[in-house]
Amino acid sequence: MEMRENTTEKNVAIQITVIRGNNLQGKKAEFQSFVQVEVDGSVLGTSDKKQADPEGQHVDYDFTCSFHSSSDALALSDIAHKAVIMTVTEFLPEEKKAEAKSVVLGQAVVDLLPLLQGQCRFSSTVPLNSFPATGSSQDFSSKVLEKHSKLQPTLDVCVSVSHPLLSEPELSASNLLKVTVETAFSLPESWTLLSGPSPTPYMYTVALEVPLTAEKDQMLVFCEGQLKAGGQMEDYGRQKKRPHQALLVPGNHFMPEAFFQAEPIEQEHGELTDLEDLEFRNEAETMKSRVSWDTEMCCFLDESGTARLRQRITESRLWPVEIMRSLAPLGKTAETTKLQAEEDPQIPFHGVAFVDMRRLLYPGVTRIRGAYSIHPFSETELLNKAKRSVSVLKEQAKAAASQVKARAGSAAGSYKARAGKALDGSNKAAKDSRESAKKQPGNHNRTAVANSVSDGVTEPEPHINTEGNMYVESRTYIIIEIALEKPLVPKTSPEELARRVKALIPPRLPLPAGPSRAEKAVQGFHRQVGNVVAHVSDQYEELFGAKCKPPEDCSREQMKAQLMGALNVSGRYFAFKEQMKHAVVRIVRDKMQQTEPFTEPQDLQAFVSKLYVYLVDEMHLAMNKIHSDDVDDDSPDEIHLCASQLRHFAKEAQLTGDYQQAAQYYQELVVRHPCEPSHKFEWGTLYMLTGDYMKAKECFHDAVSIQQAHRPSLMMCGVLAVMFERFDEAETFLERATSIEPPSVVAWTLLGLVQESQNKATLAERAFLEARNQLRSDVAKRQTQKEEKKTKKKDQHEEEETAAAACRSNIKQDSECGDQDSVVCREPPAQNLSPRSVYTETVQFLLQNNALQMAELALSQELLSSDGGRSASYLLNLAHLQLLRGDYCSATASLREALFHRDQDVNAWALNGHCHYLRGEFTDAQESYEWSLNFSHQPSDSHLVVLRLGSIYLQEGKFEQAKVVYLQACEQAPSCLTWLGLGIACYRLEELCVAEEALTEANHLNNQNAEVWAYLSLICLRSGRQEEAEQFYKYATKFNLQKNLLLEEFKELQVQVRFSHLVSCFGSSSDAGI
Repeated sequence: MEMRENTTEKNVAIQITVIRGNNLQGKKAEFQSFVQVEVDGSVLGTSDKKQADPEGQHVDYDFTCSFHSSSDALALSDIAHKAVIMTVTEFLPEEKKAEAKSVVLGQAVVDLLPLLQGQCRFSSTVPLNSFPATGSSQDFSSKVLEKHSKLQPTLDVCVSVSHPLLSEPELSASNLLKVTVETAFSLPESWTLLSGPSPTPYMYTVALEVPLTAEKDQMLVFCEGQLKAGGQMEDYGRQKKRPHQALLVPGNHFMPEAFFQAEPIEQEHGELTDLEDLEFRNEAETMKSRVSWDTEMCCFLDESGTARLRQRITESRLWPVEIMRSLAPLGKTAETTKLQAEEDPQIPFHGVAFVDMRRLLYPGVTRIRGAYSIHPFSETELLNKAKRSVSVLKEQAKAAASQVKARAGSAAGSYKARAGKALDGSNKAAKDSRESAKKQPGNHNRTAVANSVSDGVTEPEPHINTEGNMYVESRTYIIIEIALEKPLVPKTSPEELARRVKALIPPRLPLPAGPSRAEKAVQGFHRQVGNVVAHVSDQYEELFGAKCKPPEDCSREQMKAQLMGALNVSGRYFAFKEQMKHAVVRIVRDKMQQTEPFTEPQDLQAFVSKLYVYLVDEMHLAMNKIHSDDVDDDSPDEIHLCASQLRHFAKEAQLTGDYQQAAQYYQELVVRHPCEPSHKFEWGTLYMLTGDYMKAKECFHDAVSIQQAHRPSLMMCGVLAVMFERFDEAETFLERATSIEPPSVVAWTLLGLVQESQNKATLAERAFLEARNQLRSDVAKRQTQKEEKKTKKKDQHEEEETAAAACRSNIKQDSECGDQDSVVCREPPAQNLSPRSVYTETVQFLLQNNALQMAELALSQELLSSDGGRSASYLLNLAHLQLLRGDYCSATASLREALFHRDQDVNAWALNGHCHYLRGEFTDAQESYEWSLNFSHQPSDSHLVVLRLGSIYLQEGKFEQAKVVYLQACEQAPSCLTWLGLGIACYRLEELCVAEEALTEANHLNNQNAEVWAYLSLICLRSGRQEEAEQFYKYATKFNLQKNLLLEEFKELQVQVRFSHLVSCFGSSSDAGI
């Protein structure tokens, strides 16, 4: 039996086959039953009576029926949320007239949603749930089921169509929208009051309008809300309910495998998520009454409907969800009140919640869920916030009122003939009208909704819309979830972003593989030859002197014999043989691939001859390399610096303004470690500081070519792309940086800044939101680690107290004194825990890498987003920016204001010292530096602070203080400059030996520092080593010594030494003459 005829070619026949029933229990062991199938209140067909198998407890129905569905969007949306209902009934043969002829065994439900997901056929086993007991037969059947049924009765059902409801292009372009209305909390007190002398049932309705096609909208109505008392929280594992529950038995209200999951309030997307709202929500969701729907409704959106949804959200991010409380239909009385509907009906307890839908325009986002405050309905507020002028509930009420008037007009003609029975006649007319509506698919539920709305419009309550602030006073809110099957804006996958970056910056070809085992064996032989030559040369020098000139009475053969004898006597000859033996074995094994012993003497002799020739040739090659002018002779006394030392020296040179020296260090790092992208990145930051942006871009691109996922380089590539106005490239680099794990606050913030500058408000909002969420997560993680460390430290302290119980009082006194002392130099906790914004994190990254233009943009956003105006962190970052730009006056003013707000900030004092130092105000700089070093922890750039403070002490002649400061620097982070400062301080204090040792250390770390050579020459002059002093002075002038005072001091000291030498000479000659 079909529901409607196939009138158009677009109609599709949907076939439902009930295959069999399992675990069915009837009144008797052998019973007959039949199944009835209906959709949307219309019966599709009834099967024949089938005999049950008493052994297998199943019934083979093999019943097939079908109905036709149009392919338009409205019909497809009905399929999305309407189900096929199957009722199984037991047939009882007539034995007595009083007995019923049938007993309903249960009802099963099949959802048709898979047909909208591209399936042409699907099978499922659905539970058969019994009806609630309403009569004797029903009561008996339920008792039979409860008594005899051990297993859940089920039906095997198959649903199929001849061809897909949607073609592939339509399926890919369409979407499914699921709206779930959960619970309304913190209800107004008037909602819980009963009207009238007897308890009156209420209907709680939620409605919203969503697009269906490009021209049409569809209204979603949730009218099965249930008032519940407080006392406990809602179960998170509860199931979601189907819509249209009036047609279903209670067991079929719930959707299979659809459960509410626990979700922290902090991760919700709505309102009331701040810390101050948590206590209120916990109380409301635990103790107070609530109205629960827990219903999910799914609707279909075609391509134009999806586009319209996207456009509507773009136009207005806030969507109204209306709510009302009304009286339930009361039969005849309710029908008569519908005649009194006005042109502008008043909705009782009319409220509205505004759901922020903008998040659904974020790339890849398919779901929003949150708590939304309910406000008194106001058309003005509806127009201002949602840009809508019509209430959904009022429009439905008007439609229902017009239907009532039409029904009342048709009933007026027969009123006189049925005098005294007007109410019954009106009721019958209404029933007839509703019956006719039921026969039209898709109209049943809309008519029911309209009737329910109309029933509540004229509710004769005394408090209709008189308590305008009841929602505000009670802070009522409702939890709503909106989900899409596919995102409105697709998210670019990390693989696609990596491909785009690869197209912009191709990866560097891998370096050639290292030497093979054979090559390593030959290289080892060459090294052994070089070692032997070096030792033989040493022995030769011991015998015949450094100039290696043979004596006149000794021939070359005699010298050779004498050398061989010395080698044998010293044991070096045998040591050489042992060293060479291992190298030769590796050549035989790895180069010549000879690992098996020889069985024939002639083969052994041939191999030995070949090996001898090869070794002699390789020996000559090694000798040629040793004595070749093209090969650098590495001195054994040369100091090889590690990568960490080179990085430290490069940073130091960069901070002190020696950019050429810093570039040399970075170049050496890149040569030593060509596969390490961080060295190229740091080299690029140096060029950012000097303003050579093309070279900086080249460095950052090289770093990305070495490692395509090097996030700092990707971010700086994006920053430079913005500077060169290549915004598409900038977004590509920054999106790729955001896709790398773990998430980065700075990467998301930079992406938001770029997108905001391009007027991409939605994307920028999403980027900033991701940055804030990640910052919140990072802060929580750091706080947890801090608490764990504090707990561990407390446990250790308790153990120490237990072990030292005898001297507990003394320890307590000492600890109290220590706490009092630490208060003086410790930063106030409130200042340490000051909240950091995403812009603060980003500004610090940009300033560290000298991206001043983008840092200024981020600073402006931080100022706009802060509620308290210019915060201390903002002022510090602003001063740092002004300092890098050379605007020292503005930096001084900003630092003065920052120190006024937070005078215990160690970095603020250090930055203030730098500002005064660069302005030449050394007294103020010294004071600020000393303040910064007096705190419990050091400033972030403590090395630069110590260097500059030491230089100030040297300029002012405070050599003892300079010595202490530089000695501390040498212990913490030794470098050429720290040893140089210590050497100068010791030299001025006449500690020449200590000064020479310090300067020698400085020379080992950097043998091209002219000042080091100059002070070494001064020490040699004062020590009487004239020749060394002259040599060191030549090196000082070679490396371009710039300090004229030092040059003059050297010349004066040189004159003094020569004069004293002459005086001593004249004095000795005069003594001899006397």
